[in-house]
Amino acid sequence: MRCAVIWKTRAFQVFAKMARTAFHVGVRLKPFRRQRDAAKTQANANWACYSLLLLLTLGGGAASAASCERVQFDDLLFTICRADATQDRIALFLNDADGVPHSTFGSVNEALAEDDQTLIFAMNGGMYHEDRAPVGHYIEDGEETMRVIPNAGPGNFGMLPNGIFCIRNGRADVIETLDYVDASPGCLHATQSGPMLVIDGALHPRFLPDSASRFIRNGVGTSADGVQVVFAISDTPVTFHQFARLFRDALDVPNALFLDGNVSRLYDAASGRSDFGRAMGPIIGVVGDAP
Repeated sequence: MRCAVIWKTRAFQVFAKMARTAFHVGVRLKPFRRQRDAAKTQANANWACYSLLLLLTLGGGAASAASCERVQFDDLLFTICRADATQDRIALFLNDADGVPHSTFGSVNEALAEDDQTLIFAMNGGMYHEDRAPVGHYIEDGEETMRVIPNAGPGNFGMLPNGIFCIRNGRADVIETLDYVDASPGCLHATQSGPMLVIDGALHPRFLPDSASRFIRNGVGTSADGVQVVFAISDTPVTFHQFARLFRDALDVPNALFLDGNVSRLYDAASGRSDFGRAMGPIIGVVGDAP
């Protein structure tokens, strides 16, 4: 059977959908068993076509790995958005071309539309002052607009250790602030926030299991190799301890960073979700080609 014919079959479309789903959650598909009968040659030829077409399906666009889903953990609801730093364009947005803070997802989309691009998903990307200027370190498109704040201070931001989400070509990492200062990783985009949720596989030492402080919270975690990036927002108020455990125990990332609470908002183009709330400072999102 020719590849062009296989492409049109219902079997391939189902297979591709399963593969995309597995790809999004980091699960590898088990290979088909090798055929041992007279149809072995044809089966292998068909598998070669499936493999080629699947590569085109998964790798056909920069946004292919980015998606959001709702999950339940410890009887709490969260929305998880995943991206692949080797495929997806992950970027920060603060001001428009006139130097005015974007403040909304719509403003970012308007700016992207000029280049025939759009947000796939996005969320608030770090703490900010009343004028929407970042509280901590901020780099956008290689340009630093706020220095690193290495010392302890008031509020969640100053609850050390805090950290920096650093985006480079082909990888993204959550890095503890003092380690970031020592490493000087040369980020294309970076945003500092705090506290760290997970540090090298351990929860932040100040998080209490029986805390009564519950808010809608959002954050980001990264895999050890810097490829998998996982954004999360709680859909119900949660404690720091619960939110950190989501990243460590359910999402299995060694490092994760709290981005904000109470003001947390999510935009997800696929589901039509666009949370309403206060004007935002930094916005972080995955960008793809406009339809």
